[in-house]
Amino acid sequence: MASSTKRERTAVIGAFIGNSLEWFDFFVYGTASALVFGQVFFPELDSGAGLLAAFATLWVGFLTRPLGAFVFGHFGDRIGRKNVLLVTLVLMGSATVAIGLLPTYAQVGLAAPVLLVVLRAAQGLAVGGEWGGAVLIATEHASDTRKTIAGAWVQQGSPVGSILATGSFLLVGLLPDDAFFSWGWRLPFLCSILLVVVGIVLRLRLSESEEFLESKRTGDVVKVPALAVFTKAPVILLLGIAVSVMAIANSYFTNTFLLAWATGPLGFDRQVILNILVGAAVVQFFTQLLAGHAAQRWGRTRVILVSLTTALVFTVPYFAAISSGDLLLITLAMYVSFGSICAYFAVLASFLAYAFPAKIRFSGISISYQLCSSLIGGPTAFIAQWILNSTGNNPWAVAVFYASLVIVTIGGAIGLHIVVRRRHAVESPLAVPAARS
Repeated sequence: MASSTKRERTAVIGAFIGNSLEWFDFFVYGTASALVFGQVFFPELDSGAGLLAAFATLWVGFLTRPLGAFVFGHFGDRIGRKNVLLVTLVLMGSATVAIGLLPTYAQVGLAAPVLLVVLRAAQGLAVGGEWGGAVLIATEHASDTRKTIAGAWVQQGSPVGSILATGSFLLVGLLPDDAFFSWGWRLPFLCSILLVVVGIVLRLRLSESEEFLESKRTGDVVKVPALAVFTKAPVILLLGIAVSVMAIANSYFTNTFLLAWATGPLGFDRQVILNILVGAAVVQFFTQLLAGHAAQRWGRTRVILVSLTTALVFTVPYFAAISSGDLLLITLAMYVSFGSICAYFAVLASFLAYAFPAKIRFSGISISYQLCSSLIGGPTAFIAQWILNSTGNNPWAVAVFYASLVIVTIGGAIGLHIVVRRRHAVESPLAVPAARS
């Protein structure tokens, strides 16, 4: 028992810290795309078009995430989770450091944004395998009564990565604008090399889960897991895509689009908004912890639906606050809305993972989540900015888009709950009867 508990603790800590470092790398890019990339890599465009171009490069990382899910999901289901997580960590860190070394448009012309796109694609490839693998290495090591909590702790990588990313830009943002735009913005990217070393050391200590090893021993390993997801679980895949929408859209709506909107048309100081976003990440951290414990006690579906419904109802006050231009109201409304979505995000990992059978679980959770990131979640900042540009900075047009994303997510949660419950009624339950869905 003690050995089992130690393995569980090591798995959860390793997955959490490694995932935090991965999300730091990904969020650093999102913050830089809102504050820097339009001016550095697309200087010939006006400010609105430059932001669209920067957000388009942000989307590129989401377009390659499904490819990462296919590739790393295949090897994760075939040969194990641990080695795949080492590869994704190194790939992400290398791409992030390389972005920090890129020449600007003024130095090499069109080659600069092209290289930026290539490196962003590499980041997306890494994240495509990282999230699903980290969720599984933690939840599969956990006892039946702690799987939801273990999954929630992995999700804590998102707020921690966000705090590190936004905090790093707060520090370099203290520089004069000339220094910030010439070399200061590069420092958060270059710091990634130190974080990668820490992540590698931690992940080398991980072991494979008994669930995966048992499937290997019994020969219950699918030859092409990614294909099996489409042929054996197509309904779960589609619902998994739908239920993941706000998990991805929420961060990039707030940390990227809203950051650009607030420091642009709304006219707020960059440092003030970055401080508010650090506060939002702190709200996310504690909200997700509470949601994980609540879901373990009252069920995942209840927590997910209450959280998403709260966010939907609060859409009008949220955008009314933005329309008012009152910074205090905007901050409070954002924290309520953002925190509600984060409560659902905490539970999503185990909710989605155990919708798929163990033999295709890595591929299933990764493909559904990452296809969502490409099709819906990833272009959130781009679409919201396009709507804003097209409507003369009308916040209510963006509000309709935001509410639509929440509604789709609610539909996915209800549908997935029904389908999985029906499957369990005719099959033996998966190994999580005590971790209520």
